Amino acid sequence: MYYLGVDLGSLSCDAVLLDHDGGVLASSVVLTGARNREAIAKATDAVLRLAGITEDQIRATVSTGYGRDRVEKRLAAVTEITCHARGIKSLFGGAQILIDIGGQDSKAVRLDPNGQVIDFAMNDKCAAGTGRFLEAMARALQVDIEELADLDLGASGNVTLSSMCTVFAESEVVSLIADGVEVREIVSGLNRAIASRIVALVRRVAPMSNGLSIAMSGGVAHNSGVVRALSQAFETAISVPPKPDTVGALGAALIAREKYARQS
Repeated sequence: MYYLGVDLGSLSCDAVLLDHDGGVLASSVVLTGARNREAIAKATDAVLRLAGITEDQIRATVSTGYGRDRVEKRLAAVTEITCHARGIKSLFGGAQILIDIGGQDSKAVRLDPNGQVIDFAMNDKCAAGTGRFLEAMARALQVDIEELADLDLGASGNVTLSSMCTVFAESEVVSLIADGVEVREIVSGLNRAIASRIVALVRRVAPMSNGLSIAMSGGVAHNSGVVRALSQAFETAISVPPKPDTVGALGAALIAREKYARQS
């Protein structure tokens, strides 16, 4: 008996397959692209292949993400906030705050001791600090987005960006490059600006967030420079799972298992 979670986001489609006991058998991350259903099929086929099972062996599927209603044969479609909360709680049982930075939005979620959502705040009106924002900054710096993670190492931290609007920030980065500012200083300024926005988001759900246990999910959590900037801003270590972009799909798969058990 197997359970599938599918998270269809703006940049990637993620899938996680669990066994009967809730153990992770396989996970996959594929680019969403312009054809959602193709991305869903690729992500699903990948975990089935890795686990060596067939689709008819899946007992229940739960979908999440902005495209959750496009996943066929689903038992339920659940919001990404609920799924990310469920997924992160299974990985870090003591997490009290979840920071989820995805392709086009950022979320701060306050969790109770059982992993239930107490409150959340969401920045979905602007892509500043999200995966799309970092992609644009990488293009302006003429580097691969994966390189951004360590480009701030050794920076003095004396560069501050005046705007986090993607268009204006990109122009500002180009100007800084033309002025001969070191790339590491620019990237450090970007990371600290992202951290500043996330701190403000977290303060909306936890005004006294100092001392709380903070975990992070979403693709941007792969960027160790952003994680370092957040850790410095909150003056605490940020817990990041090995595969932060699959946390939502993991939560969806766990919910699929629970829902199936209740119905059986």
